[in-house]
Amino acid sequence: MYSYLFIGNLPQLREEKKMSKEQSLKEKTAQGLFWGGFSNGAQQLLNLLFGIFIARLLSREDYGMVGMLSIFSLIAGSLQESGFTAALANKKEILHKDYNAVFWFSSLMGIGLYLLLFLCAPLIADFYNTPALTPLARYSFLGFLIASLNTAQSAYIFRNLMVKQKAIATMSSLVISGVTGVTMAFYGMAYWGIATQSIVYITSLTCFCWYFSPWRPSMQINLRPLKGMIAFSCRLLITNIFGHINYNILSVILGKFYTEQEVGDFNQANKWNYMGYSVITGMINGVAQPILASVADDRERQKRIFRKMLRFTAFVSFPTLFGLSLITPELITIAITSKWSASAEILRVLCIGSAFTTISGLYSNLIISKGKSNIFMWNTIVLGLIQIAVMLYCYPYGIPVMIKFYVIINVSWLLVWQYFLWKEIRLSLFEMLKDICRMPSLRQLLCLLPIMPRSRSQTYTYCVPPKSCWQQHCI
Repeated sequence: MYSYLFIGNLPQLREEKKMSKEQSLKEKTAQGLFWGGFSNGAQQLLNLLFGIFIARLLSREDYGMVGMLSIFSLIAGSLQESGFTAALANKKEILHKDYNAVFWFSSLMGIGLYLLLFLCAPLIADFYNTPALTPLARYSFLGFLIASLNTAQSAYIFRNLMVKQKAIATMSSLVISGVTGVTMAFYGMAYWGIATQSIVYITSLTCFCWYFSPWRPSMQINLRPLKGMIAFSCRLLITNIFGHINYNILSVILGKFYTEQEVGDFNQANKWNYMGYSVITGMINGVAQPILASVADDRERQKRIFRKMLRFTAFVSFPTLFGLSLITPELITIAITSKWSASAEILRVLCIGSAFTTISGLYSNLIISKGKSNIFMWNTIVLGLIQIAVMLYCYPYGIPVMIKFYVIINVSWLLVWQYFLWKEIRLSLFEMLKDICRMPSLRQLLCLLPIMPRSRSQTYTYCVPPKSCWQQHCI
């Protein structure tokens, strides 16, 4: 009799177990989005405050000097990380030896790359015809060397959705590095202050990640566990390199053919643009890949979760970035004085493009969660090559033309991502447009608010949606 009752309740037990898993996933997603949103909002607020102080103290040339080196640091950082963070997150089962292999590979690669770039610093200075870049490059490149000690720890925190701990580590590091940067700028240390701020941030973040992560490396150097991850991670590595080229190609071309002041104007605009859209991408990226990877075997469920994430991303991205694009002249003048007024028009165009970049980032997270890093890689490579060709063709026509074509290409590339998403989860273009165009009246209202009559004494504010809103639109 008891056996009969037990067997009869099996479907109910399975259903309850399924509901329990669904609820657990919802809670993890909501918690991840909440802490991701809080963290990224606080981060960009801190970046804004410290950035205003530093921009008022330093010149356009100082930002231009540091901006010329950014692509080298980013590519070196990608090489030492080599895509293993995402590879570890995608593994179904993981052992200590997997983290240990990534730690030693990243550390040894970081040392080798730093020595190489240390020797190549004079060549970089010659490329830009700026001799002062040699000592600055050798100092700035210490950042990715220190970051190589944090690859395995970051992967552990990312895989285990330790979003709260990551938020604390990031915000604490921003405060420490921001105070350092402002102090050095106040005492007239020019571009050395910006470079030191970056190094202090990376060092602090590495220390905090070691504190929060319980994993520790062993002295046994065995790289054989990387063999199972190398195919996936290599594609991500190539993708990340071309992604950095795509994102920084304008800084390289401007540094080669334009003045340091013009490079500084672009970098300042790009920095403000990044502060706007990284709040959204950081919030989504912190949970998207692990959550989507956990349901990769159930296409319908994965599609349903993805569409909720897409609606939430559009709900936040479009009013925020379109609204920011409307107030750029006033915002730049009030915040960092009229000496940066040339950055305002650049920022306006970049914000429009970034509203769609957040959607592309979510698309790429789904492709990676399906294990199709080859699609991600070739998409980014082709986009990067097109960007390079178009920017080299456009540079004689001036910076505004280059910026507009740069944004047009990035926005248009969303259709390419849409094609691959249709192949993977059968998400149609109509469904995508339906999801990103929800509640148009609210978005129109938010976009019109900045141009409504208001007192000069009033300031513009950005409100982060509460946790309940995230649960409604993304869970």
